[in-house]
Amino acid sequence: MLLQLAQIGASLFAILLLAWLCRWMRLGEDVRIAGEDHARRLAAEAHCGFTPSELVLDRAGIAALLRDDRGRVMLLRRHGAQFAGRLLDSHAFARLDRNLLTIGTDEQAFGTITLDLGDQAQVWASSLRRLGN
Repeated sequence: MLLQLAQIGASLFAILLLAWLCRWMRLGEDVRIAGEDHARRLAAEAHCGFTPSELVLDRAGIAALLRDDRGRVMLLRRHGAQFAGRLLDSHAFARLDRNLLTIGTDEQAFGTITLDLGDQAQVWASSLRRLGN
């Protein structure tokens, strides 16, 4: 009987330890871009030396488009529990549908994402046409 209680106690302790570890690692969180400052910080982390002068956030906070003074455009998107950014070099993977802009890269692992940019979708879609093919 005492052995069974010890096993139950050890199992409960292990479950609580795993739950704490998952929370500490921020696993399963709904990660969002908190605002423009957060997006700027994430862009700087994704690409050293990239300082955005313009940006637009997806309404859900899961992605952003950023442009620097050199005309480079970065797509910043949620990738699991973190954010990943890629510099766009072509508009070949961009599709506009009213307020939604679907963007991808030629990198399959990065995938595509549809951003709800509201009124800014058309502005950013047209500016992407300046990128090379």
